Amino acid sequence: MVRTLTLTKTIFKLDELDDDAKEKARDWYRTGALDYEWWDAVYEDADRVAKILGIEITHKKPGVPSIWFQGFYTQGSGSSFDGRYSYAKGATKAIKEYAPNDTALHTIAADLQAIQRRHFYQLSAHITSGWRDTTIDVDVLKDGHWDVPEEAEEGIKEAMNDFNHWVFQRLEKEYEYLMSDEAVDENIKANEYEFTSDGEIA
Repeated sequence: MVRTLTLTKTIFKLDELDDDAKEKARDWYRTGALDYEWWDAVYEDADRVAKILGIEITHKKPGVPSIWFQGFYTQGSGSSFDGRYSYAKGATKAIKEYAPNDTALHTIAADLQAIQRRHFYQLSAHITSGWRDTTIDVDVLKDGHWDVPEEAEEGIKEAMNDFNHWVFQRLEKEYEYLMSDEAVDENIKANEYEFTSDGEIA
C-alpha cells in the first residue's frame, strides 16, 4: 500500500502578518518595485514647467525630454538636461497659475524676469548635460553674442541650476513616495500577493 503525504502551507495577506513579517514582505517588494520608467510623470511635468519659464528642453524622441539623473543618497547624485533658454513673456504670472503653491518656481520665474528686464530681454542660453549627467553647463548669450556682462551670466546660470535642482527634488520626492510603506502596501494589496507567516512570498 502506497501512502501519500500531503503538505499544507498556510498563506497570508499582508494585513494578516505581524509587524516583522510585514517589513520583510515590503522589503521583498521594494527589491523589484521600480523596474519600469517610474520617472515619466516627473519628466512630463518638468517639460511643461520648463516651457512656461522659457526653457525648451531637447527631446530624445517625441514626448521624451532629454533629462537624466543619478540618485539619490550618495555623493554625486543629481540631474541634468539639454536645451535652450530665452525670455518668456508672462512667465511669472503663468507659473503662479500652474503651480500656485510652489514658491521655488515662483522665485526662479521672478529672478529670470528681473535679469531680463535689466538687459532688455536679450539674454538667452544653451544648456547641456554636465558631469556624469548630474550637473548642467550653461552658456549665456546677449542678443546672440558671447560678450555678456558677468552679472547677467551668473544670474542666468543660477536660475538654470535652480530649475535643474527643482527637477531633481521632484524625482527624489516621487522615489520616496513609491518606496514608502503606504505606496508599497497599496501595490502589494492591488497585486494580491500572498506570503508565508514570516513574510516570504508564497
